[in-house]
Amino acid sequence: MSPLFGRRAGLRWLHLLLGGALLMPYFLVGTVIVGLYRPDTDVFTSPTAQLTAFACALPMAAVTALLPLARPLSASAARALCGLPPDRPLAEGPARTGQARIRSAAWFTLHLGLGGILGGATLALVPFAGGLMVLPFFTAVRDSPVFRLPAALDGPWAPVLAPVAGLAMLLALAGCATAAGAVLARRAPVLLGPTPDDRLAAAERRAADLAVRNRLARELHDSVGHALSAVTLQAGAARRVLDSDPAFVREALTAIEATTRRTVGELDAVLGLLREGEDQGYDEDGPHRPTLDALDGLLAHCGIPVVCVKRGDPGSIPPAVSREAYRIVQEGLSNALRHGGSGTRADLRITADAGGVEITMDSPLPGRRAVTRPGGGRGLRGIAERAALLGGTADWGPDADGVWRLAVRLPPHRPGQEHR
Repeated sequence: MSPLFGRRAGLRWLHLLLGGALLMPYFLVGTVIVGLYRPDTDVFTSPTAQLTAFACALPMAAVTALLPLARPLSASAARALCGLPPDRPLAEGPARTGQARIRSAAWFTLHLGLGGILGGATLALVPFAGGLMVLPFFTAVRDSPVFRLPAALDGPWAPVLAPVAGLAMLLALAGCATAAGAVLARRAPVLLGPTPDDRLAAAERRAADLAVRNRLARELHDSVGHALSAVTLQAGAARRVLDSDPAFVREALTAIEATTRRTVGELDAVLGLLREGEDQGYDEDGPHRPTLDALDGLLAHCGIPVVCVKRGDPGSIPPAVSREAYRIVQEGLSNALRHGGSGTRADLRITADAGGVEITMDSPLPGRRAVTRPGGGRGLRGIAERAALLGGTADWGPDADGVWRLAVRLPPHRPGQEHR
């Protein structure tokens, strides 16, 4: 009996009764329409008039279900009461497209149609079946014309047949409710599930969120990762000459202080972007990130000696391109420091003109393979991603001159902004 009277069957029956209750306003309007065209008919007692009013109510319900908010309301009720399989999720949010609205209207009409039939049957049959089941035990019920059995059945077997007939009615009603609930449960994922447009919109949102996370991860890697590499090597060098070269130690501590202070400011800016992103999204063109104008401070405390040659005017480069160029230089220095140690050096050449920005960085090839950190190895890949996002190119590797060369070219504008 669990399929007929279990918890899931009860919830689906309740869902059908909810559909019948929602149908009542439309049904009453239908009775008014029928009454206007058939004034000589009692619409509340005539089965034909009732069926006509029911037929008028369903199209009105379908029209109102075209409203965008009809889908989330219907989906919430179906999710809570229909016992849907977990692998068939329903759509979230209002119906924005014509296809989604038509599906929502079809579901609403189906729900109210089946609910109206089962609701009416429940209101009529349950009291009548209950009366039949107690008919042999109460004289008032037995003498009532409402529960009088047909003449063919009114005999010595009436006290036995009446309870059996009442129980059969209840079982038939429960079976119909179970079947109707199963129909709704099967159709809910089809009519209230995500449409192809909904899936595309969800995929675009996930892609946008992933792009933001990757962007923030690159910011943290390039700023904090570079600072930690520089500070670690400077602190190690200072420890080794602590007693023999106090002047170098003071210089190293000064560089560590400047590096950490600058990095804390950059970290605060990135965390501020995260907090703002909860309401406004991540603004990758925001004013919080350093540009090529701040390059001198980076080179002064990067942990290795750098010979920098600048050509052109970096200030003429758009801020978005200049910010990415700064991060690329920062990661290039971090990579040279990580692989070559504090004793290495770097030759940096930056050309900024109307054709864009060209960055070339040479550093001696390391004498030994650098230790790979767990989860490391993202620096050069991050440089390539930054360049690709701007429509530029990035190449690296050993050069014929016996140095490790990083060469990056960035266009003067981001893709799609040439004519803005």
